[in-house]
Amino acid sequence: MDRRVAAVGDLERRIGHKFEDRELLERALTHASVGDGAKKVRDNEVLEFIGDRVLGLLAAEALAERFPKAKEGELAPRLNALVSRETCARVARKAELGPALRLSASSSKIGGRETDSILAGATEALMAALYQDGGLETARRVFLDLWADEFDRAKEGRPRDPKTALQEWAQGKGRPLPTYRVLDRTGPDHAPVFTVEVVVKGVDPAIAKGKSRQEAEKAAAKLLLDREVAGDS
Repeated sequence: MDRRVAAVGDLERRIGHKFEDRELLERALTHASVGDGAKKVRDNEVLEFIGDRVLGLLAAEALAERFPKAKEGELAPRLNALVSRETCARVARKAELGPALRLSASSSKIGGRETDSILAGATEALMAALYQDGGLETARRVFLDLWADEFDRAKEGRPRDPKTALQEWAQGKGRPLPTYRVLDRTGPDHAPVFTVEVVVKGVDPAIAKGKSRQEAEKAAAKLLLDREVAGDS
């Protein structure tokens, strides 16, 4: 049996749902890198868009149930953490989604099955496909199962977004807000690599890379903040 076919079957068993619409499942697992232009392949980008909204609804619903006395300002950062790219990629690894993905040969060769942006997008697409194939209750069941550990983190208090933490640190030091600048962008369109510099007046800048500008900015912010906090201690 083809290894990817076996991986898709294993994925269905892990999430506890066998898809009636096989084409829908295939689309959810198909990255935009597939296809050479001669034959149009339906990829998972639209499902990713839908899945982002499905996840937002399920996460908001679950947070409101778990933290009934929390105010909106307390729930919002927890919601953002639950649906973030990093969390979705972590969930994908827990579900062993990578081996089931359909990628171009070049994307697979450069490690696309372990790339956060690809895994996160496929996770969102899979949630949309579950919603469309099995209804909201199916999507909710899978969400609560796969995100169980993430809710434990939310209960304990998730760390702030690095950019927010750096901004607060700079303000606390009486310095201007951090500024970010893209130094370089390399790689193909479906797997770009951004190099970003963050500058806070009065300290050395920090430079980091990421699969998206936002990811690179967060990495640079964390690098600068970790360095300066360590220096203060």
